[in-house]
Amino acid sequence: MVSQGFSAGGGTTTLTVARVSRQARDVRSFDMGVAGGSKIAHAPGQVARLRVGEAESYFAVASAPEDDALEFLVKRTGGASGDVGGPFYELRAGDRVELTQLVGRGFPLDAHAGRDLVFVAMGTGIAPVRSALRHAIARADSFGQLVALYGARTPEDFCYQDETDEWRAAGVELRQVISRPDGYEWAGQTGYVQSLLDHVLPRRLAFEKGPSPCFVSERRRFWARARWARRSPRTSPTPVCLCCS
Repeated sequence: MVSQGFSAGGGTTTLTVARVSRQARDVRSFDMGVAGGSKIAHAPGQVARLRVGEAESYFAVASAPEDDALEFLVKRTGGASGDVGGPFYELRAGDRVELTQLVGRGFPLDAHAGRDLVFVAMGTGIAPVRSALRHAIARADSFGQLVALYGARTPEDFCYQDETDEWRAAGVELRQVISRPDGYEWAGQTGYVQSLLDHVLPRRLAFEKGPSPCFVSERRRFWARARWARRSPRTSPTPVCLCCS
């Protein structure tokens, strides 16, 4: 049942924290629901504006539209001036949060049925990508190969490590990379997530989420490769890069 007390255009809905989980170093996930079991309709990749007391901030929805609860990732940022994560990071089960707005159009997955999809994320940027990936997995017959490229500083900074086996079992091609391997036993790739694009582009469609400055040069390279894709009879239609910052 979709909640009637909230719409993307306005209104406020009270959410109750149902579960708090540790996802990575200094990162927690919060499952929140509406009283009575109603669901908030949202598109994969949308962002919610949440309010706790006087604190208000934006968080990408990490859950899929099919999921019963809304899920958010919150990172503890050290308590410095302007730290918006603090009051949200300290939430506990039973606490209440105000959902004041859903923003953005999300990822238009349905417009790309039949295509291979590439999801690119860094750090807590996995939140909206997870939403879209879970939605795509639930409708796997509608798409081609699903690929997830996920970068983090260290192995301790990967979120949803308890779900990666499920993603792979569902047929997702998951590639992970870390940029700071010193001091860790890591047999995977090192560097930055942008370097993984060469293995999958330009034959696929990419949805990315991460710090925008890190992707500036890669977007230029992406579009250069996309132009090449239009000239190649071997490829699917031109890749599209969707970025929410």
